[in-house]
Amino acid sequence: MLDRPLGPIVANDPSETPMDAALRELFHREDRVPFVYWQEFTGTRTTVLLTGAVAVLAFVTGLSHLSQATLEFGGPLAPVLPVGRGTVENVVPFGVVLLAFVLGGLAVGLGRRLWIAWYGAVAALPVGAVLVFVTAEPTDVLLSCLSLGTVGLVVRNRAAFNRSLDLSGFQIAAIVAFVAGQLYGALGAYALRTQYDGIETWVDAFYYVIVTATTVGYGDATPATQQAKLFTLSAIVIVTGTFAVASGSLIVPALESRLSAAFGTMTASELALLEDHVLVLGYGDLTGSLLDELATTTDVVVVTSDGDTATALDERDVKVLTADPTEEESLLEARIDVARGVVAATEDDSGDILAVLAAREANPEIRIVAAASDHRHVGKFERVGANEVLSPAVIVGQQLSESVQDDVNRDRARARATDETGGANGTNGTSQADGTDDGATTARDGDPSSGSEHDGAT
Repeated sequence: MLDRPLGPIVANDPSETPMDAALRELFHREDRVPFVYWQEFTGTRTTVLLTGAVAVLAFVTGLSHLSQATLEFGGPLAPVLPVGRGTVENVVPFGVVLLAFVLGGLAVGLGRRLWIAWYGAVAALPVGAVLVFVTAEPTDVLLSCLSLGTVGLVVRNRAAFNRSLDLSGFQIAAIVAFVAGQLYGALGAYALRTQYDGIETWVDAFYYVIVTATTVGYGDATPATQQAKLFTLSAIVIVTGTFAVASGSLIVPALESRLSAAFGTMTASELALLEDHVLVLGYGDLTGSLLDELATTTDVVVVTSDGDTATALDERDVKVLTADPTEEESLLEARIDVARGVVAATEDDSGDILAVLAAREANPEIRIVAAASDHRHVGKFERVGANEVLSPAVIVGQQLSESVQDDVNRDRARARATDETGGANGTNGTSQADGTDDGATTARDGDPSSGSEHDGAT
């Protein structure tokens, strides 16, 4: 039987028994703990990986279609398409392969958290999802299902892809010039198609422009008049020049990014994927052991301006950003806005104080832990925004004191135990001697024969 009515267990309840208190400590929680952390499986990383998987699968599916002699459309959407003319059967296999390359580029953009890549993924993934409804091929079922599931994840994580495409003015101008050059060549070639051998349709015109821009020149489309030759010369200069400039403006920054990674710093795509990590500002003797402890439980990123240190850490597979940890821009680049916490624990208190101040300005809500080499600077760390400040010198002193006191107390306890054991043995010996004497006295006093014998002897 219960000795009190059922009801919620409330802390400090006068009717609460010790058993109730123990049960409350074990099982009662104020916050709800999810059984499965779905965010770990449906976050941005999963979205990027699935988009890349769809790209690979689309490439394999396209190659499978290309290997077939004929491709028949038997899906419910087949009547909508002009399949009777034979154009779609030839275009679909190449279109699926092209979709694979487009999705691969979008996966890279999603890895950089670009909003334009999000819109592109939302537009491209449904194409793969409806493919099976057109072809009714068993090999397209997996692609359609994976594309459909990936679209849901992309839409669910819309807020995470909010970065703009950071292009310089030169890059934007180069891309615009490239598009304008391609249009100039295609429109001009189609307008003068009667003066060319091998150009009859828009496809022939674009083909001619691409072949000219890439300096391939198969020779299957050639000018036949003086006017066409003059246009071809202008197309070679404009189309080829804009193509080279646009390619260089995009490739050079990518090469610079790879060179930065070779010198021990993270690339922009790697930084964009950071989430719920710990930032270590600077590197020193204390942070060396700290990295070993944190590396097994969470992602750690070291922000240091020392190139040699960055290279050494990169060789140990430690994520490094070569930047000034006292600059707010560097911390924002290291994704401090989504980090779990910040640690500043080098031997330079002045640099650590500036790093803590920059971290607090970059993210007012983040937890910051610092180590003060000089215990007199603890208050300064707290004033600039550190949530907790530890002094290694004070901690070591306390541990030494506790260790010495433990040894002294252990010796005293051992001596006390020895004294108590010796005292107990002495007491027992005395008691035994007293007992013998008492017994002898009792025997002499209590035995009448002893007295008679004594008298007789006398």
